[in-house]
Amino acid sequence: MGSESVIHILLISFPAQGHINPLLRLAKCLAAKGSSITFITTEYAGKDMRTVNNITDKSLTPVGDGSLTFHFFHDGLSDDDPIRTDLPAYLEQLKLVGKPFLSQIIKNYSDSNKQFSCIINNPFLPWVCDVATEHDIPSALLWIQSAAVFVAYYNYFHKLVPFPTDSEPYTDVQLNSSLVLKYNEIPDFLHPFSKFPFLGTLILEQFKNLSKVCCVLVDTFEELEHDFIEYLSEKSISIRPIGPLFNNPMIKSASNIRGDFVDSDDSSIIEWLNTKEKGSVVFISFGSIAYFSQEQMNEIAYGLLDSQVSFLWVLKPPFKELRLKEHVLPNGFLEETSERGKVVKWCPQVEVLSHHSVACFMTHCGWNSSMETLTLGVPVLTFPAWGDQLTNAKFLVDVYGVGIRLGYGHMENKLVTRDEVNKCLLEAMTGEKAERMKQNAMKWKKAAEDAVADGGSSDRNLDAFIEDIKKHGAVNIQKIL
Repeated sequence: MGSESVIHILLISFPAQGHINPLLRLAKCLAAKGSSITFITTEYAGKDMRTVNNITDKSLTPVGDGSLTFHFFHDGLSDDDPIRTDLPAYLEQLKLVGKPFLSQIIKNYSDSNKQFSCIINNPFLPWVCDVATEHDIPSALLWIQSAAVFVAYYNYFHKLVPFPTDSEPYTDVQLNSSLVLKYNEIPDFLHPFSKFPFLGTLILEQFKNLSKVCCVLVDTFEELEHDFIEYLSEKSISIRPIGPLFNNPMIKSASNIRGDFVDSDDSSIIEWLNTKEKGSVVFISFGSIAYFSQEQMNEIAYGLLDSQVSFLWVLKPPFKELRLKEHVLPNGFLEETSERGKVVKWCPQVEVLSHHSVACFMTHCGWNSSMETLTLGVPVLTFPAWGDQLTNAKFLVDVYGVGIRLGYGHMENKLVTRDEVNKCLLEAMTGEKAERMKQNAMKWKKAAEDAVADGGSSDRNLDAFIEDIKKHGAVNIQKIL
């Protein structure tokens, strides 16, 4: 592709693992299609990314027909600054430092005759589209939750349907014409009982700025969420489902470019899985942020003991910034399960879910994990904590037919007992229900693979997005001429 036709796109990410991963996957997809990509996040996240993934700051890396360059900016805080544990204060700091940095990067590239054609951010950085508007550059949002959850926030923001209130907290929510969510199935940041109401306010900030965004890209696919994508399109929102990003065949060649914060010996985990029979292992992981009580972790451990199933359990230490106690396993647990269980602090989740020995996934139902398990054909035991996880759990169980409800979320404050864990594990591993969930999961796996294949729905949407950027650039050139 000639340099005159290369488009330059800047992507800027909130510095959390669950935000960086999908945005970096999008970066690789856009680069593979011939774009020149600049990926930005904070130096605080960057130092881990460089160490674990062999990433070099400001070094151009070829990806497909395009390229990818990383930039990291200092957030102005020392590593142990208490502001890091105060999300509202930290986000204000990011805005304070990030806006002038972003403006300067735009100016630097413009001065070197490499103007950006588009700027893409993920949620938690709603000010990015203000900076883009100031520089007359189109901006887009990568929404890293489901289209259904986007609809919930959209309806709440525009007061289109009743939501739970302090006086009526048990109100059910009409999501669209065909689906009702119970009060404990909505994204709970929108509920008066929420322990984290600030996060709801923060996400809604992005909806205030939606008119400044030329497009909302969603890490989902048309066949999975057709009704909600159509609903939003009818509201005149330019929404393009472009997922599952992690499984896009275009980025296979760039699999060594990752945004992981933690290093791990992948080989020992896969070697252990290789020793297990097909469909015999339950995989347990609750993401990088979700945190359950020690009492709840004990019940899961005893449920595993009672069930006698083989398991791979990712027991991550909580982020030091959260100042939470590290979980401990019951006395004798590791010894008693040494033949059939493995406990690790981190694992390559996609590779594990792809392994033939994995029968089901006990998950917190974050959207990244939900997309991965659906796309890889693995049934689930849902164990949501908060936020959109409650809504994702509802869809995995009742809409997509691939799950068994196990946890209830922090808002409900219910302990899931070892007997429930044992019963649901066995139900998900063998028998008629397990077989039905597996069949449904394999149906979604096929649909997801078709969506990202050459000419599939997500592939076409990504091409259309790139064409939109090119058209906008052509219009601007005509204005100048």
